[in-house]
Amino acid sequence: MTREASLLKPPLKWAGGKRWLIPRLLKLWKQFPEHRLVEPFCGGLSVALGLNPDKALLNDLNPALINFYQQLQQGLTIDLPLANDEQLYYQYRKQFNDISAHTDAERAQLFYYLNRTGYNGLCRFNKTGGYNVPFGRYKTINYVSDFAPYQSVLNQWEFSNLDFAQLDIRQNDFIYADPPYDVPFRQYSQQGFDWDDQIRLAEWLANHDGPVVLSNQATDKIKKLYRDLGFTLQFLDAPRTISCKGDKRQAAREVLALRGF
Repeated sequence: MTREASLLKPPLKWAGGKRWLIPRLLKLWKQFPEHRLVEPFCGGLSVALGLNPDKALLNDLNPALINFYQQLQQGLTIDLPLANDEQLYYQYRKQFNDISAHTDAERAQLFYYLNRTGYNGLCRFNKTGGYNVPFGRYKTINYVSDFAPYQSVLNQWEFSNLDFAQLDIRQNDFIYADPPYDVPFRQYSQQGFDWDDQIRLAEWLANHDGPVVLSNQATDKIKKLYRDLGFTLQFLDAPRTISCKGDKRQAAREVLALRGF
């Protein structure tokens, strides 16, 4: 059975986070509570913390993100001065991009600061691997220095920094995949994620014997890709808006692609 809800909030700000989707995912997850949760794109960790599985394999292509979670497993505390200050932000961003200049724990502290202080919860890298999110415009920021409450929860889980196809998947794993959306901007990691990667992922998920949930923006290409592979599609409105014709805005349409239920 799943553990008692930890009630822990995601430790990072994360654009495109899926906390809003937890009630829908819980209905699916409760059918398989003793299975291992696998997330090939764990992002801000909202789904893992929301479902709270006993066993999980949580992966992301972003090495700085996975290092941060691995440091949380070791009881990370922040020793750096933390301030909502533009000059300090760019100083820390320069330090962060000098990878050889600090330990994994120091890099995790810098990553946390940049994430909380940078613009709109974005995590963006250029093609040479440099973190290039500009300074944010927050009136106040509630920083956390002691992450001890996360240690006991995250210690039950395994974190990895691999391409999804390299993951050691078990036959009955419950896979929840939330890849970069099928939109023009996909530079969430140095490698990016293009349409060929979307196809690779869909075919990889279709070959899994256990339950699978995929979330993505409901573009025509994504809908056709997963329908053709035999997935059942469900549609819902995300709590954000996208540009429509003229100055009009409409709710972003999301799709869940399901297999094994």
